[in-house]
Amino acid sequence: MDEWMIEFKKYLTVTYSALENSGNDGLTLVDELRAAVCENINLYMEKEEETFQKYLSGFVEAVWGLLVVASSSSSRERLTVTAIKFLTTVSTSVHHTLFARDDVMQQICQSIVIPNVMLRDEDEELFEMNYIEFIRRDMEGSDLDTRRRIACELLKGIALNYKEKVTEKVSAQIQSLLASFAENPTANWKHKDCAIYLVVSLATKKAGGSSVSTDLVDVESFFGSVIVPELRSQDVDGFPMLKAGALKFFTTFRNQISKPVAMALLPDVVRFLGSESNVVHSYAASCIEKLFLVKDEGGRARYSAADVGPFLLALMTNLFNALQKPESEENQYVMKCIMRVLGVANVSHEVALPCINGLASVLNRVCENPKNPVFNHYLFESVALLIKRACEQDPSIITAFETSLLPSLQMILSRDVTEFFPYAFQLLAQLVDLNRSPLPANYMEIFAILLMPESWKKSANVPALVRLLQAFLRKAPHELNQQGRLSSVLGIFNTLVSSPSTDEQGFYVLNTVIENLGYDVISPYISHIWVALFKRLQYNRTVKFIKSLILFMSLFLVKHGPENLAGSMNAVQPDVFRTILEQFWIPNLKLITGSMELKLTSVASTRLICESLSPSDSKLWGKMLDSIVTLIARPEEDRVEEEPEVPDFGETVGYNATFVRLYNAGRKEEDPLPEIKDPKQFLVASLANISARAPGSFPQIINENLEQANQAALFQLCSSYNLTIV
Repeated sequence: MDEWMIEFKKYLTVTYSALENSGNDGLTLVDELRAAVCENINLYMEKEEETFQKYLSGFVEAVWGLLVVASSSSSRERLTVTAIKFLTTVSTSVHHTLFARDDVMQQICQSIVIPNVMLRDEDEELFEMNYIEFIRRDMEGSDLDTRRRIACELLKGIALNYKEKVTEKVSAQIQSLLASFAENPTANWKHKDCAIYLVVSLATKKAGGSSVSTDLVDVESFFGSVIVPELRSQDVDGFPMLKAGALKFFTTFRNQISKPVAMALLPDVVRFLGSESNVVHSYAASCIEKLFLVKDEGGRARYSAADVGPFLLALMTNLFNALQKPESEENQYVMKCIMRVLGVANVSHEVALPCINGLASVLNRVCENPKNPVFNHYLFESVALLIKRACEQDPSIITAFETSLLPSLQMILSRDVTEFFPYAFQLLAQLVDLNRSPLPANYMEIFAILLMPESWKKSANVPALVRLLQAFLRKAPHELNQQGRLSSVLGIFNTLVSSPSTDEQGFYVLNTVIENLGYDVISPYISHIWVALFKRLQYNRTVKFIKSLILFMSLFLVKHGPENLAGSMNAVQPDVFRTILEQFWIPNLKLITGSMELKLTSVASTRLICESLSPSDSKLWGKMLDSIVTLIARPEEDRVEEEPEVPDFGETVGYNATFVRLYNAGRKEEDPLPEIKDPKQFLVASLANISARAPGSFPQIINENLEQANQAALFQLCSSYNLTIV
């Protein structure tokens, strides 16, 4: 180890004049070697601290000396970052006393931190030329270690053991920087930017929340004297990096800034959406978006629709104008802000129409060449949210929305913009939901496309197509029975249910058919449905499939009666209904989750034992009751084992073949049994009713077939509802 460490230290301390004085390339070569040494000794500190201990102080001194020189140069990025990382590792180790002295702390602040946090020419260039990368590094904290961030990490490392000293020294530096700015604002604007950056970067986040705090300054006073003058500046394009820093401070400390102060400044932030600088208008959009997320005690939103109302039109106008600026056409921060505002504001006619036209125009533009999947997701989510908020509030606006949107959605389909297909189908489903029957002719044309087998070939489209098909089935059930449409729908069901990756979607289609059509309409097809389900049950059953099958049979029973359920199944194969009850329904009923699903299956199962199954078949009757009690009386975690995670249709936002669900285009599921409020009461009332007709026979069946815990639970339920099984 001695051999290695002597060499390593030499590389850090020797001057290689021939190379270093030959121009930048030579110095870069030497710095690469020194940076590699810093990485190595950092690893020794992390992995072999004891054996490395005797060399440590020599290396700290050598790295320190290098760093003081390198920090004053704008081109020695890698060496600076790796050297600071090494010192940070030392500062968080048991050897932190090396940093305890006041003069050492002073030197760290003056010679290492401030020079590295101060803006450089290349920062300004990145700010102007590549706003996305600048924001990624500055606001989002990308993986890339920048000199600015790593210098602040060193201070955080030292503060673990010397918090008061760090606070005292850095506070003094901040005051000095602000005094320097005050002397000559035009020449020393970077000093103010440096002060703001230090306060923001060294703020500590409170566990589990978005709230941050700092001991370096009094937030309210600093905000009023340092930040507000920048935000109140009428020149939205002057000193853009300083404006961006002020907006970032407002965003970071949004929880601490009182509502009256923030509200007074919001119109100013809205003005900054008009800045020519992409970073500035992005930070303004992000500031507004994050403000609307602030919650006070009790989880109540601090800012309401009434707060946004007075400047809503100006805000939306400026946001859409920002999307017209060069390089900012697919600005995800601006689009996310549009989405957030639409979620908070009361969207009146006057605002809704320009907004939907603006969104349709953006949609038409991105269809030409979709580049930013995150932007596009926020765009479609904004459209879905606007449809939801505006059309549900004022149904008369739907026609205007269709006029704006349908051409864009039809363009996506006709031009084969495949990455947008799942979004387009979800928005169409939303519009179908909002229409009244009978549906306009142009929707029925889309219905025809939907029933074509080619539409279903891409797995990414399937969940969205199912959502759209369900909307059509609910809104146009009578049209289903014409032109062979029902046959086509059931063909789609058959294809989907045959594969474990799409069977759940197949059941969604089937359940919607069963729920919305009379038995006389579906009876010619019912045997084909059972054949498809039995085939899948026989050759490739999964737990998920069995649960879906129980839900389907339960829905069938409550909509069309137990006789039709059992009769249609037994017509395909004699006595198959009993076999499925014994082998699948009874043993797997306890696995059902979800309150609506639990109510549906328990009510259907209760109706089976009270209307269809004979108590003389005591074992089957008793086992079914045992399963019902397990389902309704035991908590979910006691009856359902965790299933292994099966990757679904893509949960990422991207341009691979994935489906991305639009949160705001979802449909609220309707309860198939709105008349039954409490499935537990329904069970005991039904049992009390049938037992009164044949007193004495049921207690014995219960005693012989129910587990002890379930017997106790059942009698407890009877007692709760003041009912008895006689």
